[in-house]
Amino acid sequence: MHTSRRSFLRTAAAGAAVPVLAPRFLDRLERRLEAFGGLSPASAASEEEFWNEVRKAFPAYADYINLENGYSSPQPTPTFEAFQRHEQAINGGLSFYMRRKKAADLVAVKKELAARAGCPADEIVITRNTTESLGTVIHGVDLAPGDEAVMCDQDYGSMLEQFRQQSRRRGITCVEISIPLHPRDDQEMVDTYARAITPRTKLLLLSHMVNITGQILPVRKIADMAHARRVAVIVDAAHSFAHVVFSMPELDGDYLGASLHKWLCTPLGAGLLHIKKDKIRTVWPLLGDTSVPGDDIRKLERIGTHPSWTVLAIGDAIRFHKMIGSERKEARLRYLQQYWTDRVRDVPKVYLNTPTGSRACGIANVGITGQRPGAIADALLEKFRIYTVAIDMVPVKGVRVTPHLYTTTVELDALVKAIGELARA
Repeated sequence: MHTSRRSFLRTAAAGAAVPVLAPRFLDRLERRLEAFGGLSPASAASEEEFWNEVRKAFPAYADYINLENGYSSPQPTPTFEAFQRHEQAINGGLSFYMRRKKAADLVAVKKELAARAGCPADEIVITRNTTESLGTVIHGVDLAPGDEAVMCDQDYGSMLEQFRQQSRRRGITCVEISIPLHPRDDQEMVDTYARAITPRTKLLLLSHMVNITGQILPVRKIADMAHARRVAVIVDAAHSFAHVVFSMPELDGDYLGASLHKWLCTPLGAGLLHIKKDKIRTVWPLLGDTSVPGDDIRKLERIGTHPSWTVLAIGDAIRFHKMIGSERKEARLRYLQQYWTDRVRDVPKVYLNTPTGSRACGIANVGITGQRPGAIADALLEKFRIYTVAIDMVPVKGVRVTPHLYTTTVELDALVKAIGELARA
């Protein structure tokens, strides 16, 4: 009886210690990529042999060309297989793992994630998505009737809706501004936000990379301006994290949220909340936890029972990301975007809602004069088997195109041809 029990405990404890990599797959891929080890990011961006090897790690889309990776990116095979192994191992001793092993594994994953984010581990919380991350802040910061929060009409709808709810519930004022699609320079963007700030402004919401157009905002310069006026800054980094190279301190946002299932390619339902150490005390948890001091970020981790195998797979996704290389990944995604946008820029009736150069990376938005975004997206899918998403808002009308590391230039040639045909119709 006792022997059997000890055997069970050893098995259950070992269950959480499964290898977090798919060693054979990654080892083979790593060996194939060794031949390209000396490639600079700029050279690697257009080195199709390198990306052909990377492509083998992703699932194939036989029925259509997937250019809508912004909603959630597919997991590469080694991450997906590790995710399944984590789930299988934990399921074999679920209660034991959750009570005895989960806490230590969470600490380890947070350290890896913090290293990737460039911040201390005691300033981050693993969440389920950016909406939850920033919602924790929007609903957790003390605001009084008449206090103002500044945001723009291109910010993600879920963030705007949460602020609007706070307006109805708390009596705060939401100041929604418009920002230029093609700014002259960084100062124009800084001035646009500066004009909206008043003595009553308490919070400023900034999208690091605008989800509907891909425009990259000069967050640090805007944050410096806001901080000089005693305004706290919330950064939505849902699309920039693991897409472009940056660290949390470089942006200097007081609060930052990101979705890891987008460009880090984790399983669906993984996010990140970063809060500066001196700002942790300012945020009330959505779910109460008085057992943790007010200046300890762990007070925000109480969300009830959730799938730990998703958290563990974050570590596997980070390893795959590091193997590709952050700089090479950013260079490739920008190359793919510019590859197709440069070819449609001068096509009659075609317009781009995305700025050029370093003001964008992998995401871009294209429209055709006289055609509704929904009709364009439908035609691309039904006639050309190219999947995108329609964006039909007051500031932006077009379809969002989000390629990924597995996207080929041949597929983008098909997109260019399709856009040309639709524009001539």
